[in-house]
Amino acid sequence: MANLVDKAKNFVAEKVANMKKPEANLADVSVKGVSRDSATFHGQVAVNNPYSHDLPIGEITYTLKSADRVIASGTMLDPGSISANNTTELDIPVKVPYNVLISLARDIGADWDIDYEFEVGLVMDLPIIGNLTIPVSRKGEIKLPTFSDLF
Repeated sequence: MANLVDKAKNFVAEKVANMKKPEANLADVSVKGVSRDSATFHGQVAVNNPYSHDLPIGEITYTLKSADRVIASGTMLDPGSISANNTTELDIPVKVPYNVLISLARDIGADWDIDYEFEVGLVMDLPIIGNLTIPVSRKGEIKLPTFSDLF
């Protein structure tokens, strides 16, 4: 009897290990808005769902770093779901106060851009597997708008 249970455990473990899992790609990070008190950056995440049913996203966690410092972080609760057998684009807005950007003046002043690292964690509830966190990150630079771009 114990031998049969071990075979069943191994069979299930092998099937779960070889299941296709959702994949995500952080495509772009850009400045989307400027207000009197902050700048809003947006991250574009493309999530591919290989299953024949929608997958609910429990939460999205994000961290935006520059010059080895965290300049913004947060959590989006219940942002929706990923469409079945499709790629869904998610937009992650990150609001950064100007006083934080001013503290990065040395990096910004050198070339009028912000070198960044954007980390995103998508937490999904998958059938059989349970909660799955898909980590996605991207390093790059964001060119800041000039006064002529604003007016």
